[in-house]
Amino acid sequence: MKDKHTFHIPVMGIGFTIDTPLKVAQYGIDSVISLVDDILLEKLRKMYSEKFEVPYKEITDKIDDFRAKRITSYLNLISDLAEKNFQALKNMSNEKSDEIKKYIAMLPDGSRLKAEFNKLIEGSFDLSEIKSWANKNLTMGSIDVNIMTKVDKDNYIKKEKLPVEYNDAHAALRGFAQSKLKSSVILSAGMNPRLYAYMSQFEDFYPDTNGHFNKKIILKVSDYRSALIQGKFLAKKGLWVSEYRIESGLNCGGHAFATDGYLLGPVLQEFKEKREELRTNIQNVLNKELENQGRVVSNNSLELKVTAQGGVGTVEEHEFLLEHYELDSIGWGTPFLLVPEATTVDKKTLNQLVDAKEEDLYLSGISPLGVPFNNLRTNTKDLEKKAFIDKGRPGSSCPKRYIALNKEFKETGMCTASREYQYLKIKELDNKDLSPEDYQESFNKITEKSCACVGLGTSALLAHNIDTKVEGDGVSICPGPNMAYYSKIMTLKNMIDHIYGRDYMISRTDRPNMFIKELHIYIDYLKNKVEEAKKSMNKKEEKYLVTFTNNMKAGVLYYQNLFATVAHTFEDIKESVLNELEASMRTLQNVGSEIDNLSLIPVAN
Repeated sequence: MKDKHTFHIPVMGIGFTIDTPLKVAQYGIDSVISLVDDILLEKLRKMYSEKFEVPYKEITDKIDDFRAKRITSYLNLISDLAEKNFQALKNMSNEKSDEIKKYIAMLPDGSRLKAEFNKLIEGSFDLSEIKSWANKNLTMGSIDVNIMTKVDKDNYIKKEKLPVEYNDAHAALRGFAQSKLKSSVILSAGMNPRLYAYMSQFEDFYPDTNGHFNKKIILKVSDYRSALIQGKFLAKKGLWVSEYRIESGLNCGGHAFATDGYLLGPVLQEFKEKREELRTNIQNVLNKELENQGRVVSNNSLELKVTAQGGVGTVEEHEFLLEHYELDSIGWGTPFLLVPEATTVDKKTLNQLVDAKEEDLYLSGISPLGVPFNNLRTNTKDLEKKAFIDKGRPGSSCPKRYIALNKEFKETGMCTASREYQYLKIKELDNKDLSPEDYQESFNKITEKSCACVGLGTSALLAHNIDTKVEGDGVSICPGPNMAYYSKIMTLKNMIDHIYGRDYMISRTDRPNMFIKELHIYIDYLKNKVEEAKKSMNKKEEKYLVTFTNNMKAGVLYYQNLFATVAHTFEDIKESVLNELEASMRTLQNVGSEIDNLSLIPVAN
């Protein structure tokens, strides 16, 4: 029986889950705060300090190590406030018993805690007995944090470059490490060796003799190989990865890190088959390093969780992932954007999400990181961007500079969405002898980039009526394709009842199975890559496309076997899914033939 929740709320954007723990942690729900924007965190700390009458002293950018200190202070405040809510829930009085009932009601129906509580309150009950039981059995949701490892900009004071520990991701890590939280840091967006090495400086990341950690490491990955490489790298620093959080490469919100055609099902299967091998191999490496460092070596096998997220939408999919792949938790992201009790989205954007259809949700090139980005068409930040282009002043003023990582024109870095960068790139373009068509195509690629580090946080300011004079009112939002099938604002109870099959919140009858949806997204992605290659393709690109196609074919074969043999699950859609898979295989065979027929251009030396 499951005692706790079998889902978690992943990080969404910069601001959409920035105060989610304050809303849901008291109900035992895990959620994740983004640490990208310390300016936003400081504004919210001020707002919440005033709201809950907590002493507040501003941490200005004139203070040494202000970014780390802002992050620590915000996390400590959220921890204190969430803990206060949780204690109030447990120390219930007759007048305030609804909160503990809400906690229990939201648990999975098979929960031992739910059964015990319901037995306790049968007939007349002793309030002190329930308080004692609650204090012994109920746990608060984890207040986790997310760091995008590659968003690690160098920082300067008066043109003097600061030491690497003042880089953005390094400072964010330090801010978390020095906070009072006993939770996890999720490392996403790939490997950053310098940052991983820096983590080894903080004692909270090391285990005691019982294998307990004050602070844990979670790696967000999209395939097994990445997990193994990064897990071993960290183990060689004496650091243990407590959870591998597998995310669909493309059927997700935010930045989309496409695999080389590896689909989610086969990836999860590999983790299931090699999970113990992964744990044993990496713990052996870890134990040797801990011995070398003269540190405590745990007497126990260290805990290793495997979780997944990306496109899940029904109780059947949720339960299948948990049971078939033996996962520990499932991430539900995008639908929670329609739950104001859980996430923070301004009213205008919330209404846009309610109305969004498939054609409004697309994989874009707007991110300054150069990674495909799931976007909502006609979001207010894109409308603002277009207005600047129409005025002949493309680009953003770049007030926060978190993604000022491009050093093409300036050693201190520029953001490719900034007005300064786009002006210089267009100036370069003007000096090229291009046809009108080629010029416009290049111009569009330059000006497509949007100011994400501001746009993804502004919604939280608008929702809390905080001044946006510096940021402006433009909002970027990054739902996954799953948003098309939800069309109403939901309560927290609605959403959790939907996850556990006690209610049904999907507004349409034509939602495809999550595996099929991901497959179609990957096929569209591959077709676009082939179209790009038609202009010029070298041996390296050919090898990539062939490998991508073959991996996808293997994935389709896996699904054909899975859906043909799995019993008591997906019975009502099995026939249609198998037909879809057969059609997808034909499409992939045609794409493979197309790749074979493309003329090759030799790789330049």
